[in-house]
Amino acid sequence: MTDDAAEAKETAYRGVRGQIRRLYDWVLHWAETPYGAWALFIIAFAESSFFPIPPDPLLLALCLGAAKRSLRFAAIATLASVLGGMAGYAIGAGAWGIAQDWFFTYVPGVTPDAFENVRAFYDRHGFAAVFMAGLTPIPYKVFTLASGVFGINFGVFVLASVLSRGFRFLVLAGLVFYFGPAIERFIDRHFDRLVLIFSVLLVGGFIAVEFFFS
Repeated sequence: MTDDAAEAKETAYRGVRGQIRRLYDWVLHWAETPYGAWALFIIAFAESSFFPIPPDPLLLALCLGAAKRSLRFAAIATLASVLGGMAGYAIGAGAWGIAQDWFFTYVPGVTPDAFENVRAFYDRHGFAAVFMAGLTPIPYKVFTLASGVFGINFGVFVLASVLSRGFRFLVLAGLVFYFGPAIERFIDRHFDRLVLIFSVLLVGGFIAVEFFFS
């Protein structure tokens, strides 16, 4: 790679990173408005097919602001995420020819070759593939779209999504619900480290897709 190409790549990376940071701040600001629960629903829905920021930071902020409603917020995030996953499945099954160029252009870390190799991963792991994507930092949207494109059994897809998304969000909300002020003090004390960990996991998820499926 030439120096000019490397510099252009680094500039593009900084631009994407800046955009993600602005989106992250925008997501969090909804916790300070009366529309936090609606924003959580919309973001959790959108993240399942195209939006780059997961709903977890907003879910956590809402739970900290109203600990007794934590489980309700987790249920909202789970329902919206699964419905969004179904929408992603539908896009993959019926409109992938139209959507794929946009997806590969604007979703970082996912190439056409990597996406195609998801099929082999499904063949080996089936249910576990969707469950892992719903539970871990690996971008769930990649698997919702791929499930539709490759015709994965819809019932298996929905079951894996409900279990993984529900477990992920309920654990996060449950910590706030049961520990309340104690977990809030812990988060306040270690907020900068937690933000760093979240950022690493977010970027690492996209890197994992590129590494394992390319």
